[in-house]
Amino acid sequence: MEDEDRQKTLDLVKELVHRLLSHNPATPNNAARNPNPTDLNNSFRYAVRILSSRLTPSIAPDAAAIAESIKRRLATQGKSSQALSFADLYNKFASKTGAGSINNKWAVLYLLKIISEDRKVSQASHNFALHLPSLSLDDRELGGESRNFRRGEKGWEDGVLMVAKDPENLREIAFREFVNLAKEENDVSEEVLVRDVLYACQGIDGKYVKFDADLDGYVLPENFKVPRSTRTMVRKLCELGWLFRKVRGYITDSMDSFPTEDVGTVGQALCAALQDELSEYYKLLAVLEAQAMNPIPLVSGSATSLNYLSLRRLSVWFVEPMVKMRLMAVLVDTCKVLKGGAMAGSIHLHAQHGDPLVHEFMKSLLRRVCSPLFEMVRRWVLEGELEDIFSEFFIVSETKELESNVSQKGKESLWREGYRLHSMMLPSFISQSLAQSILRTGKSINFLRVCCDDRGWADAATEAAAAAGTSTRRGSLGYGETDALENLVAEAAKRIDKHLLDVMYSRYKFKEHCLAIKRYLLLGQGDFVQYLMDSIGEELSEPASTISSFKLAGFLESAIRSSNAQYDDRDILDRVRVNMMVQSTGDRGWDVFSLEYDASVPLNTVFTESVMAEYRRIFNFLWKLRRVEHALIGAWKTMKPNCITSNSFVKLQGAVKSQLLLTLRQCQVLWNEMNHFVANLQYYIMFEVLEVSWSKFSDEMEAAKDLDDLLAAHEKYLNSIVEKSLLGERSRPLYKSLFVLFDLILRYRGQVDRLYEGIFELQARNAVSLPSKDKRKSSKQTAKRPEPPGSWVGEGRKALTQRAGEFLQNMGKELGAIAKEYTSLLEVFLSELPVQQHINLKFLLFRLDFTEFYSRLHPAK
Repeated sequence: MEDEDRQKTLDLVKELVHRLLSHNPATPNNAARNPNPTDLNNSFRYAVRILSSRLTPSIAPDAAAIAESIKRRLATQGKSSQALSFADLYNKFASKTGAGSINNKWAVLYLLKIISEDRKVSQASHNFALHLPSLSLDDRELGGESRNFRRGEKGWEDGVLMVAKDPENLREIAFREFVNLAKEENDVSEEVLVRDVLYACQGIDGKYVKFDADLDGYVLPENFKVPRSTRTMVRKLCELGWLFRKVRGYITDSMDSFPTEDVGTVGQALCAALQDELSEYYKLLAVLEAQAMNPIPLVSGSATSLNYLSLRRLSVWFVEPMVKMRLMAVLVDTCKVLKGGAMAGSIHLHAQHGDPLVHEFMKSLLRRVCSPLFEMVRRWVLEGELEDIFSEFFIVSETKELESNVSQKGKESLWREGYRLHSMMLPSFISQSLAQSILRTGKSINFLRVCCDDRGWADAATEAAAAAGTSTRRGSLGYGETDALENLVAEAAKRIDKHLLDVMYSRYKFKEHCLAIKRYLLLGQGDFVQYLMDSIGEELSEPASTISSFKLAGFLESAIRSSNAQYDDRDILDRVRVNMMVQSTGDRGWDVFSLEYDASVPLNTVFTESVMAEYRRIFNFLWKLRRVEHALIGAWKTMKPNCITSNSFVKLQGAVKSQLLLTLRQCQVLWNEMNHFVANLQYYIMFEVLEVSWSKFSDEMEAAKDLDDLLAAHEKYLNSIVEKSLLGERSRPLYKSLFVLFDLILRYRGQVDRLYEGIFELQARNAVSLPSKDKRKSSKQTAKRPEPPGSWVGEGRKALTQRAGEFLQNMGKELGAIAKEYTSLLEVFLSELPVQQHINLKFLLFRLDFTEFYSRLHPAK
């Protein structure tokens, strides 16, 4: 079928050529009906070659515009009725579609217009040779045998009729003169310069325009005679070639050095985007080179095509490519020393431009450049994977081989030290808060996977992607989609952080462990602490080097079984252990004894070694306070069953008896002062410090939205206890004064024990001289008390009285010295409380001096 149509077409073309040659006035009359077969065949082949070519008119294929031009031309010629008829016919012609309609309607209209113009010209000149202007061939093509006209005949030259108002062809003469003048003024024709400029724009040296390395640019040598305006224009046009060399050199160097760390995936994406732009640039140059093959009118009078290329036309063609190439050259200069997120951020800053062309160009470039960066963000937020071979991402891993690192220390530092933000690689289009959210979300996934051995985060990530309207597939995020990125990060952070806290609270019982630390390390379990201190006190009074930690562990277990602590979870109780601190010369068991709580993964993320060291400091302080309280209670127990009013002392001398009563009263008064101080300090620490801080910490635990909030709440809780308990750096002088007071109270306890041991011995010696009834009563009280060497029991009454007086006098002096020192130290301690910055310490001062006794006793100077 196609062969038939082709044959019909060829037959019609041959018939048209035959008719045209038959009407050629140059053909003899006897050959009018039968043209020369050679001329007919040559003309037929030439016509077929023209019809088979892809040449198109240099006009836009717009049927409506051509129709409007024809209608306007008819109207201007006074043919209004024909213009209306043409408009009606065109509307019918344009509205016809479907089978049998013509697709290229503009081509038909253009053909009709050209035929009409040719007919008008032929009628005006009465020369029918214009019926076939494009089929006349020169002597070389037709062989010179069928040509019956000569080249130099007027009105017919190379198939083109020279039509002019002047019969002498003055226009042709002017053309020749202009050509001669141009040759005299220029050593290089404009066609050659255009070709050299096109070569230079491809980075290639032309015949005249070459690259000068010293001047770093393309130059036209001065020894060629060229007008200054032409030389300036060539230099401006060759700037595009200089920019092209810079961009191409950067691409070549980067791709040759890939995959080194200096280039990276973002740099490779930039090179790919620049290469695509250069490909479009190459296409433009190919079109321009095709037009440069056509001669330039005004220089060559034989030029017939409008698609020629001059330097001025080239400058117009180069306007947009010059803008893009300058932008690419600027980016190349900027990005030479940058990579990764820093490179993307720098390009983003150049995109903030008011010119729509520049803005769109940079935006399209950024879509390609930022693709690897956004893929890293997607994988980190939804999968917790950090694939950053070339250190381009704004999140940096500080832990090597986290998957294989199973050590306790490595997992403990995973959250706090495993990952961090690299501010130099943070692009300017990602805010600091968004970067922090991205960092925390990926850290949460890694924490769940490595430390908690949990896989529930995958479902949370999928739900987050669905809620944000994106997918978990590669390429779901890109530049310009900042809102989508923020929504994805917000949804992922909310779900993954919630899942992490659920795992910490439910599976690992974080709240229960915090409460256990409060009860055992902060001595909040009263019955347990009291039983432990009663049972272990005698053992801790021994030198530290002689104490066995295993024996102390037995006391700890006994205290747990004998108190309400036995009802706690066994896992929690097993974590409470005895810890003997580093010993020094002369240390007693009280000085080195401590309790510790074993926090395993993932609890050790919160209870790190430094945190547990702070808990040990607080325990040592509270343990010392409890020890002092326990010592005062023991002193009270010693003083309570005294026999001061017993009849055993009736027969003592008045001076000794008076001295005894004075000493006992002095001891009791001093005990009351010390007990008042210790009791109020104990109340302040246990209730206004520990309980208040715990209540606030519990509320903040409930309000925590992520692990960072939980860590911050615990750190605030611990710091609050340290500061309020006088353990902070600002309270160090006060802390030292307090411990001096504690040591003095313990010294007082030793003096009380010594005093009452002497009193009991005096009672036993005095019982010898009592009546039998009193002897029996006194013997019951002293039967169980051993008689140490050098005691007073076997001595005479006079010597007993003398030694008793001396003993009581010495004890009174020592107690007086302790009381004086205590008063002085307490005054110093109370004077330092008002100047402390923490407001809670002022409440402690109020409790200690609520009657203003000390204020009146020691008024401020």
